[in-house]
Amino acid sequence: MTNSFDTIVVGLGAMGSATLYQLAKRGVKALGIDHLAPPHYLGSSHGDTRITRQAIGEGDHYTPLSLRSYEIFREMEVQANVSLLQVTGGLMISSLTQPVSVVHVPQFFENTVAAAKRFGIKHDILNAKQMRSRFPQFNVDDDELGYFEYESAYLRPEEIVRVQLKLAASLAATIHTNEHVIGFEENAKGVEVHTNLGRYQAEHLVLSVGPWLTKLLPELQSVFKVYRQVLYWFDIENSYEQFAEAKFPIFIWQLKGEEAGVYGLPAVDGALGGFKIGSSNYLTEPVTPDTVSRTVSHEETDHMFATKVLRCFPLAQRKCIKTAVCLYTVTPDSGFVIDWLPSKLSAQTRSKRIVLCSPCSGHGFKHAAAIGESIAEMLTTGHSRLDLSAFSLGRFVPTN
Repeated sequence: MTNSFDTIVVGLGAMGSATLYQLAKRGVKALGIDHLAPPHYLGSSHGDTRITRQAIGEGDHYTPLSLRSYEIFREMEVQANVSLLQVTGGLMISSLTQPVSVVHVPQFFENTVAAAKRFGIKHDILNAKQMRSRFPQFNVDDDELGYFEYESAYLRPEEIVRVQLKLAASLAATIHTNEHVIGFEENAKGVEVHTNLGRYQAEHLVLSVGPWLTKLLPELQSVFKVYRQVLYWFDIENSYEQFAEAKFPIFIWQLKGEEAGVYGLPAVDGALGGFKIGSSNYLTEPVTPDTVSRTVSHEETDHMFATKVLRCFPLAQRKCIKTAVCLYTVTPDSGFVIDWLPSKLSAQTRSKRIVLCSPCSGHGFKHAAAIGESIAEMLTTGHSRLDLSAFSLGRFVPTN
């Protein structure tokens, strides 16, 4: 059958494009389907730049994924002759005297330092005086402590998705864009996928659909929530040299008195491009890709400047150069889900046919390359070299 494949990957953003590429590398006859034409700006894999770091404060079980992703991104740079990962160094800031956290990660700073020590990642611990000397742009308080990681970097997300799809196609993967998946069902041969244009049969199916997850799997709506996130680029033209990547590292700042803090990146697009800053928001009502507002109001930009930018970076100007809206699909513990779906053919068992690779709770892009490789290994050898046990769906949906 021309519509028969070894594996079908639905959703071709960060995770899906990485998985399709890794499957094609292994000679798997693979089909990738997306209802849009990635890279696009309506999901979770855009925004010009993304932070990557090696020691992962969300838990050191993520660190091997990050380290392997660094290697794969560098391999793809050589293959595609394009820059995907740019090292700037990274500064994580926390308070010595007031408890602060990243969402669901009370010990983020401590976890980061512990992971760096465990995995031998080059870093410095800086007091407030040392941070002011090395990074005077950051308005740190006397009781704040810094972790500086030498190999932290930023990624180009749209370019990475584009390259992964290009490499997959060069290795004979089939790619269908602007095609809507309506549903899927297991059968004796594997899985049949239904779209608005046809039906496809495969032995395996990978679902990496990001914020569209519960549209395909409405039974998981009580577990996975989608939240609107806003990214901002503020004017730094008058002090560009202080915000250029030669002097300004990527950062994650656990602000005292706030759960989310701020994160951001240097002015990578010149003096007129602004520097990027964001603050994860899970306090508003969940949204869907169809209902979310993609317009950022003046009130939102004014609030970000007054409460975050002015407080942390007094050299920046009030003018907001541009904004972007993206969507985080979040689990109750903000961890990943990479696991086999429960089988509908055999009650209370996992099918070993369908892999769910989502959601990644807003911190997945840096790990995407290694996750794609791990899923390809699951499907071709039965297991992945990296330990994915922490990402079980059974944390939320009991399975046997």
